[in-house]
Amino acid sequence: MNLHLKQLIDLSQVDKEIDAFEPQIEEANYKLEAAQAKKQSIDSDIENLTKEIKDEEVKKKKNELHLQELSQKLEDNSRKSAEVKTEREMKSLQLEEEIAKEQVTFANEEIERLERVIASKTEQVEAAKKSLEELESSLATIKAEVEGKLEVINQSRQEVFIKKEKLISEMNQKGLAFYQKIRRWAKNTTVVPVVDQACMGCHMLINDKIYADVIKGEEITTCPHCGRILYMETDKE
Repeated sequence: MNLHLKQLIDLSQVDKEIDAFEPQIEEANYKLEAAQAKKQSIDSDIENLTKEIKDEEVKKKKNELHLQELSQKLEDNSRKSAEVKTEREMKSLQLEEEIAKEQVTFANEEIERLERVIASKTEQVEAAKKSLEELESSLATIKAEVEGKLEVINQSRQEVFIKKEKLISEMNQKGLAFYQKIRRWAKNTTVVPVVDQACMGCHMLINDKIYADVIKGEEITTCPHCGRILYMETDKE
């Protein structure tokens, strides 16, 4: 087999090895990223619930102030009732008193409702804080585990990078540039075998002359259909 062709085949295999590390890295990072995303979600829930509690407390305070105003109004009406001189004034005071009492009932009911809402949201905050505490305690363990996996992966990847650098240093630069040009679009199918007289990149049949050239392996041969670099696997020769 042509030396330059063998080097291109070897380089394509090394590039495949390098690309294979990416899903390994993603898989290693996934657990940590999932835990961090969950922490962020809990932090956001606590922040939103805390804001909602403050809003409900403001509403409660307004109702309590309104209740104080109504109580004062009822006291004032009680004093006025002793001073009324006509039936019309008496009816007017009674009507005001009835309306004020209805408002007092509504304000008390609203305060009770808001207190229940505040209590419920406070419980949710406490539960979220507990979950956050448990998650944070496990984050350190997860991080250490992921870092350990990444260290092993990066060590292996570095070894492959060194192998690639050595291979590139020994290659014909024109052939390397040709390979890199094809790889920009073909990725890990830049160099493909021929099986049953078909290119394994585009799966199109090649003519007898090109097939014979691939079998000889004396020159770098490309697929006439897709332009990928072709070779014949050893066990197919």
